[in-house]
Amino acid sequence: MIKKDGRVEDYRREKLEKCFDKACWKLAADERSKMIDEIEMKLLNWERVEIPSREIGKMVLEKLKDVDEVAYVRFATVYMDLKNMSDFKKLINSFKK
Repeated sequence: MIKKDGRVEDYRREKLEKCFDKACWKLAADERSKMIDEIEMKLLNWERVEIPSREIGKMVLEKLKDVDEVAYVRFATVYMDLKNMSDFKKLINSFKK
């Protein structure tokens, strides 16, 4: 996995599980695990060996938006590195479309 700063790091399911646990604590563990399994299947089919971490983040957002909007916002505020209320409002307004 290629991090934002260019470092290469091994993929670890535990890190993804931790993200889902923090964002989706209301969802049952088996639901979270199923979403992680689905993301990992996409990763296994990725055309290159090194996967940018931002792509994994996009996959997480894609899953969360369909399952739990509040969890989506929790994850997105960190993933998208929102800096101010204007950014947060744009994120919230994206659900109104």
